[in-house]
Amino acid sequence: MTDIFGLLKGKPEDPDYKKKGVIVQGITGAYGSLHAHNMIAYGTNVVAGVTPGKGGQKFEDSVPIYNTMQEAVNATNAKISIVFVPAKFFLAAAKEALEAGIKLLVAIPEHVPIRDTMEALDLANKKGAVIIGPNTPGIMIPELIKIGIMPAMPFKAGNVAVLSKSGTLLYEISDALTNSGFGQSITIGIGGDPINGTRLIDAFEMVKDIPTLEGLVIVGEIGGDSEEMLAQKIIDSGFKKPAVAYIAGRAAPKEKRMGHAGAIVMGTYGSAESKVSMFNKANIPVAKRPAEVPVLLAGKIEKSD
Repeated sequence: MTDIFGLLKGKPEDPDYKKKGVIVQGITGAYGSLHAHNMIAYGTNVVAGVTPGKGGQKFEDSVPIYNTMQEAVNATNAKISIVFVPAKFFLAAAKEALEAGIKLLVAIPEHVPIRDTMEALDLANKKGAVIIGPNTPGIMIPELIKIGIMPAMPFKAGNVAVLSKSGTLLYEISDALTNSGFGQSITIGIGGDPINGTRLIDAFEMVKDIPTLEGLVIVGEIGGDSEEMLAQKIIDSGFKKPAVAYIAGRAAPKEKRMGHAGAIVMGTYGSAESKVSMFNKANIPVAKRPAEVPVLLAGKIEKSD
């Protein structure tokens, strides 16, 4: 499994430790420029932007803009890219990034055509790269690097990993954790499109062996079976760190899409009851509301001590 920490901050002996370069695709657009500014303000090392036809310009008088990803990668040797382009242009942007040597691609656009996502994932697998998203708020190591659209305020450095299918709930639950004294070692927004580059079980593999990990929080939602798959994976792996979950959409009517494209329940498939049952089998309590997450986590950690 990909060493996500190695991609995000490297190792202490690396010359660019804690300064991993990030390229912003679509940096001159309204959305891309806003969040590029916010990432830089957070301390993220944005080393280049890419907008065809804007090569030679600079973003905020400091970040060079290139016409192509190959030019940007050649100039910076960056391995991380974040994509701010409309969904219909995502596949072309992803292909360009992956062909240029990007190893971690954060895909912000939502409602990307499923076939386009699958084609991008196939190329990423061939290139040994990771795609987070589409329709993700991003990924971050609090107080170190932020690659995405999440606000800075809710997050604090610590030792709890948060994996979330929802952006707003990622912020809300991280804020509740922070206010209860549980900082985060890493937060990963899985994304709300039907097909995602990094599934919950993939994200779990990325974080489960963090030496300092004290707890795991899983924020799922109705629809699909990714939560059930994760619960089974946790059972099979023998993972013993304290873990708690929250399932969004428990009151949603069946066979009606609610918010995310993948959040739809057909019969019993994808139901909240199915997910809660599997998490219970994995000894993972499920909070009834976001504010209950840190309370349950505290109880789990106390029992494990």
